[in-house]
Amino acid sequence: MHTVFRIGDVRKIDKKSPLYEVGLKLTADDDQQLRRLTDRIRQETSGNTGWYRLGQLLLKIGQFDKAEELYTALLEQASYDSDNAYLYHQLGCLKDNQGQYKEAASYYETSLKIKRKTLPQDHPSLAATYNNIGLAYNYLGEYPKALEFYEKAHKIKEKALPPNHPDLAISYNNIGAVYNNMGDYSKALEFHEKALKIREKTLPPNHPDLATSYAWIGAVTNDMGNYSKALEFYEKAHKIKEKALPPNHPDLAQSYNNSGAAYNDMGDYSKALESHKKSLEIRRTSLPPNHPKLAYPYKWFGKIYRGMKDYPRALENFEKCLSIRQKALPKNHPDKATTYSDIGDVHRLMGDYEKALLFHRKALKIQENVQCNLLDCATTHINLGETYREMKDYATALTYFQKGLEIRQKKLPKNHPDLAVVYLSFLDKF
Repeated sequence: MHTVFRIGDVRKIDKKSPLYEVGLKLTADDDQQLRRLTDRIRQETSGNTGWYRLGQLLLKIGQFDKAEELYTALLEQASYDSDNAYLYHQLGCLKDNQGQYKEAASYYETSLKIKRKTLPQDHPSLAATYNNIGLAYNYLGEYPKALEFYEKAHKIKEKALPPNHPDLAISYNNIGAVYNNMGDYSKALEFHEKALKIREKTLPPNHPDLATSYAWIGAVTNDMGNYSKALEFYEKAHKIKEKALPPNHPDLAQSYNNSGAAYNDMGDYSKALESHKKSLEIRRTSLPPNHPKLAYPYKWFGKIYRGMKDYPRALENFEKCLSIRQKALPKNHPDKATTYSDIGDVHRLMGDYEKALLFHRKALKIQENVQCNLLDCATTHINLGETYREMKDYATALTYFQKGLEIRQKKLPKNHPDLAVVYLSFLDKF
């Protein structure tokens, strides 16, 4: 093993100096924690050739352009179906990371078509492709299709792998993510906890995949209204990621995004802004200009400024979010609907009710025609109710409030803050 150090204390030499003193401790060859970590890294960058291993490594460290250049060159030289299938699959992974989900799905489906010619229907290699097709559909907002492919992948993995294999944890997390997007939080939490249980048994405590599980449980817990508990999980995840990843890695941006969301929901707007600014800074340096994940910080800036009653700045940021999503996402993507609804809500708060109705109706048109998160649909109904109430059209307002409340009562715990919002609206006027 090459020389590897653990970082100990880090402290400034003195107050005036920009220099730091870092205490390093040499690891030993029999350090079991380090050995497990390096063995896992080797597994994750496996491949039949050095070129394939290099491609995996480039993907892991976020060097997507270099990875694409390598895979494209290898594809031009490939003569066997197995090589073609692998390279198309890897190009799909690359496009996923770049936010080009339609292209990703196309590459994955090409890979799947090649694999089906020669492989049995329960071959583990098919599971990886099913899984990634599910991932692409999930990002495209086609949740039933995503769930279908994730479940196909999971069935193969259950047959082929031991019960505590790390790949089963990935499968559980993916299924949980779709349920979370569909607003079924109890099922989402069930699957994410299964994933965490496996990872805690099989991975070293500083492995990035553990951080992924903590972050997912934090996200579901946050959506269920337990913000302080969510923040605990987010902070666990962030500590691992800070140690394991380079400072501009996209996963760190997501980590800041998660913490910022929790702080916003807790009403701590200064900390929320700080977190989302860090998220945006990383994403600007690590992602292409119109990557859909660049929209998230602007969405949260909009929410934060709306909470601070700075409506012009809220509107400005929601419009930036929408601009990115219009370029990066399909026409009827659910994320566009939530942005329309957010913009409509700010127009309502600024007293422009006609514009508010226009944007809320745009949101509802998408949400009624695609399989979206029902809680997002509930929010749009409630926003419409608020708008009609401000316009003193109480009968129409009541209709929308009732629709929104009905969905939230089915989907949320009885003590969730979002239920209180609707109850207060009823008390205020009805």
